[in-house]
Amino acid sequence: MASDARAAEDGGAPPPRPVADGFLRFLIPAPKPRPAAPTTAPARLVPPHRLVAPPPAAPALLRPEERLHIVPPTRPDWLPPPPPRQPPAPPLRSPSPWVRPRPFPPAFGEPRTRNAGRFAGQVNGARGRSPASVAHSSGGGRSGSQKPKAAAAHKEKKAWVAVEKKGEDAGDDDRAAVSEGYSCGDETGTEAEDQLEPEGEQDTGGHRRGLDREDDAKNSLDMAANQECSGGGGERPSELVCQSNQATHSRGRMGRSQVECRPDIDTFTPGLLALYESLKPSEEHKSKQKQLVDSLAKSVSKEWPNAQLHLYGSCANSFGTSHSDVDVCLEMEIGTASTVEVLLRLADVLRADNFDNVEAITSARVPIVKMSDSGSGFSCDICINNLFAVANTKLLKDYAQIDQRLLQLAFLVKHWAKLRGVNETYRGTLSSYAYVLMCINFLQLREPKILPCLQAMEQTYTMNVDGTECAYFDEVHQLQYFGAENKESIAELLWAFFHFWAFHHDYRRDVISVRTGSTISKQEKNWTTRVGNDRHLMCIEDPFETGHDLGRVVDRQTIRILREEFERAAAVLQYNDDPCVALFEPYDYEN
Repeated sequence: MASDARAAEDGGAPPPRPVADGFLRFLIPAPKPRPAAPTTAPARLVPPHRLVAPPPAAPALLRPEERLHIVPPTRPDWLPPPPPRQPPAPPLRSPSPWVRPRPFPPAFGEPRTRNAGRFAGQVNGARGRSPASVAHSSGGGRSGSQKPKAAAAHKEKKAWVAVEKKGEDAGDDDRAAVSEGYSCGDETGTEAEDQLEPEGEQDTGGHRRGLDREDDAKNSLDMAANQECSGGGGERPSELVCQSNQATHSRGRMGRSQVECRPDIDTFTPGLLALYESLKPSEEHKSKQKQLVDSLAKSVSKEWPNAQLHLYGSCANSFGTSHSDVDVCLEMEIGTASTVEVLLRLADVLRADNFDNVEAITSARVPIVKMSDSGSGFSCDICINNLFAVANTKLLKDYAQIDQRLLQLAFLVKHWAKLRGVNETYRGTLSSYAYVLMCINFLQLREPKILPCLQAMEQTYTMNVDGTECAYFDEVHQLQYFGAENKESIAELLWAFFHFWAFHHDYRRDVISVRTGSTISKQEKNWTTRVGNDRHLMCIEDPFETGHDLGRVVDRQTIRILREEFERAAAVLQYNDDPCVALFEPYDYEN
């Protein structure tokens, strides 16, 4: 014991005690036996122990007597009963000789499902619609797309690209550097889709002679639908299905194209004229506009005393509304300096003179300086030496002085386009300038004609811009009674305008040309295929820059949107009891 105590004090463990032999051994517990080694291999954790699924077991075959007792699935108790089937609606009968059975759903104001791709992610994302399902309603969203399943078998690669903006309207084009558009990834395939068929006969009035012939019906198929179905190689079943749908839709368009204008259309003229008067800019608006121009001229003359200020665009061509901003072109000699350098210097001068929100946008096709004036409340875009816009502005202003029906028609069409969301070039639709040219060309094609072709007459005004001669007859005071033989009211003309663009214009072949006062062929302009981002699906020739297609931003989806809106407008004016309200109902982006 003493030795154990000494060992504990030294910090060591006590020595083991000897085990006594004899009877004390049974007091020590026997050691536990070790577990036996496993007979199977351990499971493999990585990689999985089984990489190949075992073959499925063969299903047990039922004996004939068992098959007799198989019961088909029944409707669950919790599922509500199906609605009773409605009997088919009786065919519509014409209440009068001028009304034909409507080839479209007759309910106006009924909410429509918005086309999911209309402006999804961009302007018209997947903005496609089946040409055979065109919905007409006084408001709400547009019908969605329902492509045939067979045609969906061969899809092409699609991609969003940035489309370079080109100056369409002096006033509309300089507000952004680029716009978005829709492109089919493969350029070669895209050009193949835009190939046109041989041109058919056309009459001098711009209307196709063969609208009542079956072969021309096939040739006037919906442009966008044809492109959806076109492709290389021989005909496949999916192509045949799509072509059948196109022929059916074309025959529907043919039937609607033969509808005559309602006899009471003139009763809506007072309402349309009242709307036109409300859209015209007031004298106060013009006074504030002049105040801004004077202030701007004073600031510019400090730095460039020889510069000339030209108003252009809607604020100067007589087609501007009370909401139009001011567009100014500075004509000056810039010497060796670049346009961008001059614009940056101009922005500094305007900031020093306390103009608000001055910003130089140098990446646009036509570089501009944007600014606003707190005194007048106007915004202003200023460009350098954009003289084509100045020449176009004077041409449109002279056309507006010939017949007041041009101003009335253009104001109403522009107002309609803004409310219906088809007046946005950066989303693939048309500019205000393009709509004005459409109105001018339309009045040039009426019988009797309402407007002449000024560029085909004796040249009394000439302006040379970058080697291009801008010349036409500008003594319009001699043409005040040119369209006096045509007695059509603004209500008749508005219906005829929408009806023409919905059913009579040949989108596959025709280019409208104010320069010639007629329609010309795409083959003549070499606009039969897509070139870069210029698609040439809906072609509107610029009067002076004749190589410029104002409809080049329209793609395969937005051309359907435009044609659907033209058809809706024609239907509202033809059938609605109060078209002055229904026609201008804003497009519902929520439905």
